[in-house]
Amino acid sequence: MMINEFTGIIDIGSNTVRLAVYQLTENGAYRVIDQGRWSARLSQRMTTDGLLPDDAVNELIEVLRHYQRICQMHGAVHIRAVATAALRQAVNQIEIMKRIYSETGLTIEILSGEDEARIGSHAMLCTMPISDGFVVDIGGGSTEVSLLIDRKVIAAISIPIGCVNTASRFGLNGTAVSSAILSEIKLTIQHVISNEKWMITHPKLPLVGLGGTVRALAKLEQLKTGYPYSQIHGYELSADALSDTLIELAAMPANKRKKHPGLSKDRSDVIVPGLAILLAITELVDASHITVCGVGIRDGLFLETCLPQYQPQSTKAVLEESIRNLIALYPTAPESHLAQVQKLSLSLYDRLSSLHRLPSYSRRLLDTASRLFRLGAVIDFNDSDKHTFYMLLNTHWNGLSHREIILTAAVASYSGNGQLKRNLAPYRALLSEGDSELAAKLGVLLQFAASLDRSEAQAIHAIELIIIGSKLHLIAHASHPLPVEQMEAENMSKEFKKAWGLTPKLEVTTH
Repeated sequence: MMINEFTGIIDIGSNTVRLAVYQLTENGAYRVIDQGRWSARLSQRMTTDGLLPDDAVNELIEVLRHYQRICQMHGAVHIRAVATAALRQAVNQIEIMKRIYSETGLTIEILSGEDEARIGSHAMLCTMPISDGFVVDIGGGSTEVSLLIDRKVIAAISIPIGCVNTASRFGLNGTAVSSAILSEIKLTIQHVISNEKWMITHPKLPLVGLGGTVRALAKLEQLKTGYPYSQIHGYELSADALSDTLIELAAMPANKRKKHPGLSKDRSDVIVPGLAILLAITELVDASHITVCGVGIRDGLFLETCLPQYQPQSTKAVLEESIRNLIALYPTAPESHLAQVQKLSLSLYDRLSSLHRLPSYSRRLLDTASRLFRLGAVIDFNDSDKHTFYMLLNTHWNGLSHREIILTAAVASYSGNGQLKRNLAPYRALLSEGDSELAAKLGVLLQFAASLDRSEAQAIHAIELIIIGSKLHLIAHASHPLPVEQMEAENMSKEFKKAWGLTPKLEVTTH
């Protein structure tokens, strides 16, 4: 029987208190199985002398009790609870911590700004194939900025300025925000961090944004542009798009922002200062573009707590870990069969790709698809190709761009050119010329490789390819005869010829 371990992570932020419950299985698979969110506005509720009042503490304790009940329902054996800027800055921090422990039994870790930057950067590095760039995490009461070079944090800063306390500081009480105030916010941010020379000596690097402000921006921009793919993790936008959205929202009073499509009501009064902070840093570092990161502190804490051994040293390692995790979560085929299909797919590709001048990244797409093409069988073996396409587009996995995820899903789920085109049609805006033809070529190759191990016995230990005119002779050296595989190869010959211009013929030698 599979053994599951459940861990609750609670992040007491200045704007929001969040819960995530993670499942970790005996075979190393992990996923989020429950979440909670409470708009706390702790920074906003601080008194002028830095006290967090009793009513706010009472609400916080009640929410923590609620989160504890959720964790207990799932059988979580461990709850790790941390707090960031609001409790870090509260003058009655010790009294609050004692009350929380007395009434809930939870020990709260107060994270320093440096801790926040480190944990956020670690979460990003574990889930994004980025080597160099700035990481910006805008919270309610603080903002952290880190510089990554070769996937290592070489500099970081935390400033006590976030979207909630900035709204309070500049008296943004629901009215439209003038351009003068926006400029003042930007100048304040840039003045605070102007002494950090490392922020201006690495221009044109991407800026990776974490936190609710950046996620809200991504949702707004995707809705505005009709972006066809709903995932925000890995979504890219320009500084101009950020500036345009800031100007548009700043001109509205908060009650109008509450009705703005795509913007949650509880962020309507803090989105403008949050975007102003983001734009100030984007302009200061002269970022080439903004990449949205959908993970954050909770994910970093889970990885640090439960998977400390996972330290991806390369961008390729991010993709490899995601593939491993998906296969472990949804073990629908013997790993030996998946490995055989992967080996045969890549052997065919390496021999044939030069004939068609395929782009270099196409091998990575085929490699990934060859290990995930059976994923949909976890829902139902019948129509598993359709389920595979859906799962790969809607399951959270990492290491590829949005376009590459769509193409990988198309290759892994390939069942014919007509279905392929129907699958890709909604995502046409994200695809490049020739992508459909490329996916068809790779999909046919994958299905042909799968047919060569139809008995799932891994009988073929070597295969030779000889091209004579329009004929592709495949000589399979196998441990026993392969009548089923020969029949499957014959059935695919017309489709293979249509995609690759070659008619395959499988011969088997046994010894």
